[in-house]
Amino acid sequence: MPREPIDPPGIDWVRVSPRYITVRVLGWAAGSVLAVALFSLPLLLRLAGVLPGFELRLAWLLPVPVLVLALWRGLLIPRQVRAIGYAERDEDLLIRGGIFFQRVMVVPYGRMQYVDVAVGPLERAFGLASVKLHTASPATNAAIPGIPAAEAARLREQLSARGQARLAGL
Repeated sequence: MPREPIDPPGIDWVRVSPRYITVRVLGWAAGSVLAVALFSLPLLLRLAGVLPGFELRLAWLLPVPVLVLALWRGLLIPRQVRAIGYAERDEDLLIRGGIFFQRVMVVPYGRMQYVDVAVGPLERAFGLASVKLHTASPATNAAIPGIPAAEAARLREQLSARGQARLAGL
């Protein structure tokens, strides 16, 4: 993947698993079906004759934009997942993501309070996990989703050890 302008020079990013695309698509599909169904309710009720006074043209205006936005989001998922990555350096961990609004976060090992590995039902089915980093700042939203479970366990131990070493002043 080409280097983005906000990427630090000389960084080799470790990308998340391509299976994470499937996890995201399944979650997107469930949410999209629910949203389109909800916004189609007035149209369905109008067609069934329950809302006879409701203008049919207005009933179509509700689900169509929701469907278009849902499809747009679905098309972006593969690129969004391919943009997620992390890199371990000597003093800190870099986390990157985003395609339109790109972000590179630097989390110093000495600031980490604990490292959390979380696995949801879809992630578990695909052998993936998410690593979440907790620092003293509640505003820190450092997470690496969609990495293989074994790598998540290794990363948790590695980051915890590095964090402890920095806190101990080693």
